[in-house]
Amino acid sequence: MTTPIPNTGALAGVTVIDLSRVLGGPYCGQILADHGADVLKIEPPQGDETRTWGPPFENGVASYYMGINRNKRGMRLDLTEATDRDHLLTLLTGADVLLENFKTGTLEKWGLGYDTLKEKFPRLVHCRISGYGADGPLGGLPGYDAAIQAMSGIMSVNGEVGGEPLRVGLPVVDMVTGLNAALGVLMALQERQRSGLGQFVEAALYDCGLSLLHPHAANWFGDGRVPNRTGNAHPNIYPYDAFPTQTVPVFLAVGNDRQFEQLCHVLGDADLAKQPAFASAAGLSVHRADLRQQLIALMSTRDGETLVEQLGDKGVPCAPILDVPQALNHPHTAHRGMTVSMPGGYKGLASPIKLSRTPASYRLSPPADC
Repeated sequence: MTTPIPNTGALAGVTVIDLSRVLGGPYCGQILADHGADVLKIEPPQGDETRTWGPPFENGVASYYMGINRNKRGMRLDLTEATDRDHLLTLLTGADVLLENFKTGTLEKWGLGYDTLKEKFPRLVHCRISGYGADGPLGGLPGYDAAIQAMSGIMSVNGEVGGEPLRVGLPVVDMVTGLNAALGVLMALQERQRSGLGQFVEAALYDCGLSLLHPHAANWFGDGRVPNRTGNAHPNIYPYDAFPTQTVPVFLAVGNDRQFEQLCHVLGDADLAKQPAFASAAGLSVHRADLRQQLIALMSTRDGETLVEQLGDKGVPCAPILDVPQALNHPHTAHRGMTVSMPGGYKGLASPIKLSRTPASYRLSPPADC
């Protein structure tokens, strides 16, 4: 018999009903669950569609689903049926949080909208993840990560110089929306301690996509110039870019004059930092094309991993460019406890939030079936 893992998380005692599907909502629910909340994931009769988003599959369930539904109990309800809606209302009697991402108007049609629920459950925090919000020119439309990346301007600043707009290679909008939803839930729970009342929390993918536009939005507000794609390079500072070496490529993230001086010293050309064109951060950015060629020449004969160590010892931010297996198998990943293995074969990414007295715990594998 497996000994239950104790729940010492910061959110122990918080009960969450998670009606959400796909990514943003389930990711929010997993964040809360990892830190102690009792999360009941309620899926429709056919299940969350991401159960089929493979390969790869683990015991018939897509790895995509497994990656964002840990630490949750499972149940299936058909909310088009009155008896199952009544069952949901019974569950909400003891709940602190309702998490959902139904299209605007769906829960309202079933008599489960916020205005109705707040009368029955005044302490309930009702969190909705939506595409574009409920109203306005795009209100009520469904939203998906890639479509929001396209419409929010993210794709316009991602890609090679002179190339086509490019989707970021991970669902960054969905995930930051899940993070913001979790943050909003925690704010509402904190405020409830003062007022005794819950409230409606909304995290829209469109809003969250726009919120990611720093520094491009700030630059546009400042000078009115349309931001351009810069490839791996930073639009404001340099050298903040990827560079080839004799072995592995290296990313330099030089952010101030001292770091640039140390970079030049390690590369054996201290005089480079004394050239008038490179005497200031603005100069480094303006003359980046010339600087890049000089740095490539200095780095092309160096071993990348050794160079990273030498630069790190001098306080210069840099890193080798690793693939996913290399990153997950890195000794520091293990040291930080950033992967999880559980009985039954589950493996996943751990919570990045480290609390000293009430750490995250990994108690339940994702619902294999429910």
